[in-house]
Amino acid sequence: MSKGYARNRQDSVTAASAAFQVRGRFLTALVLRIDTDSAGDAFYAQLDEQLRTTPQFFSGAPMVLDLAHAPGLCDADPLAALLAHLRNRDLRVFGVQNADRLDGAVLERLGLIAVTTGRDAPLPRPTAAAPAAEVPPPLRNKVVHAPVRSGQRVMAEHGDLTVIGSVASGAELVAAGNIHVYGTLRGRAMAGCHGDESAHIFCQNLSAELVAIAGLYQTSETLDAAALNRCTHIYLKDEKLCMEVIA
Repeated sequence: MSKGYARNRQDSVTAASAAFQVRGRFLTALVLRIDTDSAGDAFYAQLDEQLRTTPQFFSGAPMVLDLAHAPGLCDADPLAALLAHLRNRDLRVFGVQNADRLDGAVLERLGLIAVTTGRDAPLPRPTAAAPAAEVPPPLRNKVVHAPVRSGQRVMAEHGDLTVIGSVASGAELVAAGNIHVYGTLRGRAMAGCHGDESAHIFCQNLSAELVAIAGLYQTSETLDAAALNRCTHIYLKDEKLCMEVIA
C-alpha cells in the first residue's frame, strides 16, 4: 500500500468521524405518577381538568410514567390503552419507571424505554476493585444580561441562573440551583430541576405563568394573590411552595 493511499484513507476516516459527536446532557422531563390501579373515567376527567388549567406546563414536554403505585397497569394491554389515551391528548410519553413486570419486547412494541434515574436507579453491585468516588460536577452559575423573550428557554444545568431583566410570557427558565430575576417574571421558572428541594426563586415582580421547585409547581391560577406583582421569594417547606413578599 502506498503512503499516498494510506494518507488519503486516514483523512477520509477522520472526516467521517467528525460528522457527529456523542455527548451527555441533562434533560428535563415531566413524571406522571399514577396513583390509581386502573385508569378509568375519573382519572381521565382529572387529567383533562389539569390539561385545561395548565396547558403551558405540558406543551411539548417529554413525559415519563411512574407506575410504582399502579401495578394493575404494568401489563401490556392496560398500559397500551393508557398510552393511547395519553397520546391522543398530545402528551409525549417516552419512558416508564417502576414497571419491572414489563419486559423489553413489550416496551419496544409500545415505543417506550425503561427509565431508572434518581432514587429509582438500582445500586451497583460491589466489585473486587473499589470504584472511584463520583465527583459532582462543579457549580456553573449562569448570568443573562438581557431580557428573556417569549419562546426562549434558558438553562443552568449545574448551578444558579440569574437574569438581569424581565422574563416574557412564553419564556422558560430552568436551573439546577436557584433562580434570580431582576425584573418582572411573566414566563415559567423551574428551580432545583434535578431534585434540589433547597432551591429558591427570587423575582422583583411576580406575574408568572408557572413556578416550580424540585418538580412541585403552581400556575398563575393558584399563585398567592398577596405576592402578585410584588418582589417575592419562593421556596419549599413541608413539600409545599411558599411565597414570601420581600418588599
